[in-house]
Amino acid sequence: MQKNSLTDKVALVTGAGRRIGAATVKGLHAEGMRVGIHYHTSKSDAEQLARKLNRIRPDSAWPVAGDLSDPGDLHRMVAAVIERFERLDALVNNASTFYPTPVRRATPEQWDDLVGINMRAPFFLAQAAAPALLASAGCIVNMADVYARRPLADHAIYCAAKAGLVALTRALARDLSPVRVNAVAPGAIIWPENAGSEDRQGIIERTPLQRLGTPEEIAATIVYLIGPATFVTGQVITVDGGRSLVP
Repeated sequence: MQKNSLTDKVALVTGAGRRIGAATVKGLHAEGMRVGIHYHTSKSDAEQLARKLNRIRPDSAWPVAGDLSDPGDLHRMVAAVIERFERLDALVNNASTFYPTPVRRATPEQWDDLVGINMRAPFFLAQAAAPALLASAGCIVNMADVYARRPLADHAIYCAAKAGLVALTRALARDLSPVRVNAVAPGAIIWPENAGSEDRQGIIERTPLQRLGTPEEIAATIVYLIGPATFVTGQVITVDGGRSLVP
């Protein structure tokens, strides 16, 4: 396998102040990358993470604010990271919104929010980043979901948005080549706070690996797609402990 050194390359990760986004930033930084840490409401988390990483390697991490529902912010964020680090090698569209939308009660505002963050924002961020990624032979990694293939009850809009993101990943892989565009589809990783212990145990029992995944395991897959996976594009890597293999 061809080795792709990430030292001094630059990544912008959306929704990066907490959870999987923060784990991804740490994983890329550990490989030598400089990172733009996007946040919207998690300012203190993003700034704390940047300070921690800058103590390890000065001027290697920078928090960047942005509202992903605002089209103007998308281009501004990308331009700001390029101006700060003078290049862009990877865009990780990690930010997501997730909540139930029962069909009989779903609203146009919920549609606009879920589709806007989960599908529209990744497209226009890719559009904004494309010139820099073409110049650097860079790549894009989108955050899909196993529910794009197996819809979750009462989450029709979210599932449709993630399914659209999967199609968008493949389309961008063609339209932006030789920029590589891939996606990661996590299964159960961080357990929702409002879920019961019975739900948790049931999913674990139906998962061949008999456990939940970790943010670090998703981050490692993203690092692989950005780094050594130099001949992989248009693919969706499922990281779910085998859950999608069983009913």
